[in-house]
Amino acid sequence: MKYVILIHSNPDPWGHPTQRFTAEGRELPDAEHERMDQAFEALMNEIVASGEFVTAEALGDPAASTVFGWTPEKHVVTDGPYAEAKEQLAGFFIIDVATRERAVEIADHFTQPGGTVELRPVMWPGGDDQ
Repeated sequence: MKYVILIHSNPDPWGHPTQRFTAEGRELPDAEHERMDQAFEALMNEIVASGEFVTAEALGDPAASTVFGWTPEKHVVTDGPYAEAKEQLAGFFIIDVATRERAVEIADHFTQPGGTVELRPVMWPGGDDQ
């Protein structure tokens, strides 16, 4: 079963890892960031070794995006960001796991100061919408 882990955040300035650029993340001591970085690296090593990791990408600043819309008359092209919200999509990970419970277990490790994590099934062959 494939799932996407969507990382929503509001870093200022935009940067990765986003936890270091959010107001909440800047309040943490360097030792806590180091601990979180080591835990993340351990998780990545685990899911790569198990074959559960498919791919991941960090995304650039939403202000640099181009938004394409549709009307019956023409396509509408505007500067981003798409959402007029504080939190924007900062990146994603695709995992391939045996159960939803395992996906939840992995996604829980992606929580971070100043961010929100969304776990969603991938809808392509082999994906499920449960």
